[in-house]
Amino acid sequence: MSEVLTHIDESGDVRMVDVSQKADTERVAVAEGFISMRPETLALIVEGKAAKGDVLACARVAGVMAAKKTSDLIPMCHPLNITKAKVACEPVAAGEREDGRVGIHVTCTCGVTGKTGIEMEALTAASVACLTIYDMCKAVDRGMEIGEVRLLKKDGGKTGLWLREAQA
Repeated sequence: MSEVLTHIDESGDVRMVDVSQKADTERVAVAEGFISMRPETLALIVEGKAAKGDVLACARVAGVMAAKKTSDLIPMCHPLNITKAKVACEPVAAGEREDGRVGIHVTCTCGVTGKTGIEMEALTAASVACLTIYDMCKAVDRGMEIGEVRLLKKDGGKTGLWLREAQA
């Protein structure tokens, strides 16, 4: 792993990395997030009874939209011509996690053929999908918590495949 911060130049100033000489390669990133909530809130979502509508459909669309807007949000991200963005939202009921938490597990897969990676797009999509779930359900559960937003996989480019090691 490189010990050099690529967004900092020799003078210590921030900069967008020059990728003009890099070759286009297929790149994929997968990220996840989890929003925990009360079991009653999860039931409203799963049963389609949330006042604002289909929470999971809205979260999936919001995640895709967020992936496309990442360079508008993260200052040093390059605008990318995303070729793939998919957001999955899986309900997690009581007893399905070791820690006993209930909620929605969000997984985002983004792809691009380009000169730079797509990890930030996948991470942004996971974050915004979780935030959308919060927004749509906050009237009934302000205690929801968003966490575990992290990269699971990145493939392509000079560094090739990276996978998160299984958590012990």
